[in-house]
Amino acid sequence: MYSNYFSMTKISSSHLKKLIFCIITLVFASKLTVAQDPAFSQFYANPLYLNPAFAGSAVCPRIIMNYRDQWPSISGTFVTYNASYDQHIDKLSGGIGILVNADRAGEGTISTSSFSGIYSYRLEVSRTFSIKAALQATYVDRRIAWEKLTFGDQIDPKYGFVNQTRQPEPGNTSKNYMDFSTGIIGYTETFYAGVAISHLTQPEEGIITIHKLPMKFTAHAGAVIDLRQRKHKSRSFEDLTISPNILYQQQLHFNQLNYGFYVNWSPFVSGIWYRQNFQNSDAIIFLAGIQQNTFKIGYSYDLTVSKLTNITGGAHEISVALMLPCPAKKKKIRTINCPSF
Repeated sequence: MYSNYFSMTKISSSHLKKLIFCIITLVFASKLTVAQDPAFSQFYANPLYLNPAFAGSAVCPRIIMNYRDQWPSISGTFVTYNASYDQHIDKLSGGIGILVNADRAGEGTISTSSFSGIYSYRLEVSRTFSIKAALQATYVDRRIAWEKLTFGDQIDPKYGFVNQTRQPEPGNTSKNYMDFSTGIIGYTETFYAGVAISHLTQPEEGIITIHKLPMKFTAHAGAVIDLRQRKHKSRSFEDLTISPNILYQQQLHFNQLNYGFYVNWSPFVSGIWYRQNFQNSDAIIFLAGIQQNTFKIGYSYDLTVSKLTNITGGAHEISVALMLPCPAKKKKIRTINCPSF
């Protein structure tokens, strides 16, 4: 039936984009598929989302805000907002963090909001090596705007999506649940590596059908290499450095591998990465940013290199961070010298 329809009817560009989004939406709503967590290209610009062990890693209080617009050329784009606050507290021997996330697919057709509280414990193993380990508790609110969904019986062969659907609306279109995650990071002055596990209890997140949220595994590592002799013993934003990094994430059958490098030439930061899974290429990511001691701002663009190149429009991402005045410290604490974007 559908093969005959597509062979006999010419669909306009706007109808084609809407049809693509309809397919994507139905995939997310289907009981046969599994949802994935939003992924940020500037993963170090969203440290608490990447790994809760980053809470308090900058020692001084900081506020970070992130915005990502994925596939803007498709009707019903995927937009994610994110904000966090964290700082180190001597009396707690570690850091605390608050993370707020809002994800909107299809102009709010599927929306997920979450609020997280994080505690990270810092252990100074030696004079050169430290470890941070963390626990994270999250409250999640997930909703479907049923009136914005589109179905196959709404398609008219000539005019597109004009018919009323006969699909009955479910009695409940929202789901609330608690979620828990953990993470650990080991670091020296020039090297860092960490592992995080999200959705430890695999909470029930299904709205229409029963569905458990699968665990997500994240592994990341990197180094900071000086390109010229430092003026001070401790690192600062004014150093000229290159920082190679790798990130791997796996959630059920989905996997993602990012690898690339940052170049810091104060006050400018630039970077380039390649993202793929084990079978296919996904995107080349370009970054440009400016950072100072009290603030930073960065922009990145995902250039899609898969078969969707000319359809999706890639992805745009913006990050902003503010470093607040640091309270008086009784002792010096080693910070993680990882990139800021």
